[in-house]
Amino acid sequence: MNKSIFTAILLTAGSLSQGYGGESDFQNFIRQVQLPSDGTEGTVWNVTVESSGEELSPLPINPNGARFELHTVKSNPLTGYLLDTKYVSSTVPVAVVQIRTEDPYETVPRTRADRPFNVEISVDGLVSGPDDPEALKKVKLLHHVQSFGEGGDGSNLNRTQATLLGQGFIDSNGDQVLQYLVNSVAGADRSKVRGEERFSVFSLEHPEVDVPESQLDSATVQIWPVADGTISGIAQGQLIDYQVPDVTIAVNDIYPNAQIYAQVYEGNQSLGTEGTVVSGSALIIEESVPQNRVLVVEDWDDVIPKDGVWTIELLTATPFGIDRLDWVTFNVDRVITVNGSVTTTE
Repeated sequence: MNKSIFTAILLTAGSLSQGYGGESDFQNFIRQVQLPSDGTEGTVWNVTVESSGEELSPLPINPNGARFELHTVKSNPLTGYLLDTKYVSSTVPVAVVQIRTEDPYETVPRTRADRPFNVEISVDGLVSGPDDPEALKKVKLLHHVQSFGEGGDGSNLNRTQATLLGQGFIDSNGDQVLQYLVNSVAGADRSKVRGEERFSVFSLEHPEVDVPESQLDSATVQIWPVADGTISGIAQGQLIDYQVPDVTIAVNDIYPNAQIYAQVYEGNQSLGTEGTVVSGSALIIEESVPQNRVLVVEDWDDVIPKDGVWTIELLTATPFGIDRLDWVTFNVDRVITVNGSVTTTE
């Protein structure tokens, strides 16, 4: 095999890192690991790559093949991610694994604990003839799951400790879609789990040509908790007869790149009502992991132009829609009534 063929191999891996190129604190590289005839790891070579494009392989591929790993490293804080792996050889099938969620974020597949996701698997190169090697008639699919722990964000995670949740075999070429309505990350409160699920396709050991079992491709999806929040400083049904009090907004587990804000509208609470955003309450979380925030909102009388019944709501906007986290309905009566009498003396 000559190096001109390697261009297509690395282009396939490099295109999976789209989304990093637009973030200046990420650097991408492809690691090529040669596999000698004894199945051990031989020469290792790293090549820095852009978020898309093509690159010639620095090493010719051994008869037993080579493993290509797509990595990205974030500079601040220093965090490394293994995005994808592919095993390349003339004696094994080919597989591609992709995960689709409702979150369009391109850097890494992610979703919320209460949302579904799909795993798309494409396999090619399997054979079915009676004289064909058994190792080329099917591939193995593994499903691993791992919790980040309470408050964890997955940094410095030892992925060798992931739990093997299930495995099976794929014995035909083509595409298939696995649908997951709920995630499998462990946790008593299903709305608050955080972790990841990894789906990997492996070739089988091919003893006739001394090719070991090798990972053909894999994909990982991050699972983040559902946010919760409170409005304090104003009580349900409270009568306000002069100036509205300062309120404190506290939100836990804000989804990455989500928005939080408070709005006010006239009348009793009614889910889905569009109100006026309270100045000083809006915040966009430009982070890649969930965040907690506390905001104090002052001087918000301007959104209550008249007396009556009013509602203040705490909302969060995510790729999955707008969710209400808390609400308080209160009464405003700023009319001052003076009771008295006038007397005169002669």
